[in-house]
Amino acid sequence: MRPSCAVSVCHVLMLVLCLSAAEDFDWTKDEHGSFYYGTFPAGFSWGAGGSAYQTEGAWDKDGKGLSIWDVFSHKKGKIQQNETGDSSCEGYYKVKDDVSLMKELMLNHYIFSISWPRIIPTGIKSDHINERGIQYYDQLINQLLENKITPIVTLYHWDLPQFLQEKYGGWQNISMVNHFNEFANLCFERFGNRVKHWITFSNPWSVAVEGYETGEHAPGLRLRGTGAYRAAHHIIKAHAKVWHTYDTQWRGKQRGLVGISLSGDWGEPVDISNQRDIEASERYVQFSLGWFATPIFHGDYPQVMKDFVGRKSAQQGLGTSRLPSFSPQEKSYIKGTCDFLGIGHFTTRYITHKNNPSGRSSSSFFTDRDVAELVDPRWPDPGSEWLYSVPWGFRRLLNFVKTQYGNPTIYVTENGVSEKMLCTELCDDWRIQYFKDYINEMLKAIKDGVNVKGYTAWSLLDKFEWDEGYSERFGLYYVDFRNKNKPRYPKASVQFYKQVISSNGFPNQREVENWRRKAVETCSSSNQLLAADPLTSHMEMVTEIVVPTVCTLSILLCAIFLMFLLRRRN
Repeated sequence: MRPSCAVSVCHVLMLVLCLSAAEDFDWTKDEHGSFYYGTFPAGFSWGAGGSAYQTEGAWDKDGKGLSIWDVFSHKKGKIQQNETGDSSCEGYYKVKDDVSLMKELMLNHYIFSISWPRIIPTGIKSDHINERGIQYYDQLINQLLENKITPIVTLYHWDLPQFLQEKYGGWQNISMVNHFNEFANLCFERFGNRVKHWITFSNPWSVAVEGYETGEHAPGLRLRGTGAYRAAHHIIKAHAKVWHTYDTQWRGKQRGLVGISLSGDWGEPVDISNQRDIEASERYVQFSLGWFATPIFHGDYPQVMKDFVGRKSAQQGLGTSRLPSFSPQEKSYIKGTCDFLGIGHFTTRYITHKNNPSGRSSSSFFTDRDVAELVDPRWPDPGSEWLYSVPWGFRRLLNFVKTQYGNPTIYVTENGVSEKMLCTELCDDWRIQYFKDYINEMLKAIKDGVNVKGYTAWSLLDKFEWDEGYSERFGLYYVDFRNKNKPRYPKASVQFYKQVISSNGFPNQREVENWRRKAVETCSSSNQLLAADPLTSHMEMVTEIVVPTVCTLSILLCAIFLMFLLRRRN
């Protein structure tokens, strides 16, 4: 995710968007402060999630190959405090422990990703299949099912095999489409008898923009103005090919579903009377969520992307647009390749029109959009610098998806909030507030007719947060990364979320307020337990390091004393 541009916006604005098909949702109505008490439809699925590189650890164990994140995080200066995901949560060794946390939380589903280089070390299936990697995911899937938790499996959550990056240039190269399809096909073959929900890519926006445009993420390339568009083009083709592979070879016997998870902020116009701001706010959403969703649902890129990137490319003297194009055959092949749409959403921005220069030296994905992002300084921001709590934007984004893409089946695949704290704090009252408000906006969206079937709290555990290392914590469970055993401790939000799941929503005000009070009371005793653990870790260190040092020092002193006595005697 990208940092925000914090500018004062001191009044609450109402949304006016010119959406042709928005018959059901009143975009002009201001319900920012209201709370709706009610429950979700029967069968609504509640879950939590994580990803392979962020949680597994065991980066070089049991035959796993290198990923681009293994290499990137080992380069000095790329990650805060030069931290890596080498061990992260040690999830590779804690399958039973972590599934027991999920069971205690009463989860219906768990989203996790399969590390491509863990099961195909080079990324090329014909080179070698790592059976020990297959066994690990077999164990995880079986444990989930034994505990009546549905596995929702992501095929790509950013950890491309390093070999493919070095040999072909990663997602800059069209050959990734076939290699990814072979990897996906192997997963369908080995796990598809038990996995019925597949996600091809998680947040491809970040893969394309932060991996190949800004270089903030692995593989760290800065191909301004072209890299992100080329990577996204190949990712969309790869998604479509995998969907067709499942549809033709596996769907008949396995009866599963294949979707994609797209992340997007909501964009709200700064000046509701200014048509250019209204258009800019929609353009902001189209350049993120729409960039991938529109080809998948309608067969081609959003017209506004084609217009803006094409015009700026022409102004730069280029013969063709920097945004690649799909052939008629590709358009029809890509269109409709989505059994469900995963939505990752965290925050909202106010958007205004901004004319960016069109010179060749200044071309980039960000300047192509001609927008400026602003935030209201009153919005809560407990953790990541880009993540402000703006619940009402969630309902608007979900209604936008309904309007733009024909009300598809939606699973919310990521939603949560981080904290940046120097000291340990399990009483995460702000996270309870965030979950309460965002889940309630989702409930309102379902009342609006949006077809949301499930919700995933992000994330189950504190974990490695990409270029931020371990400085930000998204987890429902606190992980003590200083302790080699990586123990987990429940935050107050665990108890609150558990009550939401148990009640399938928000029955009444008194009950919901009681959940919050009890959750905060419970976390106080957990805080005391955790406070004792650093002492235990310190005592282990004293035993392992200080005691031998004292013993060595004692022996040296004894030897010196004996030498002194012998000299006196002589």
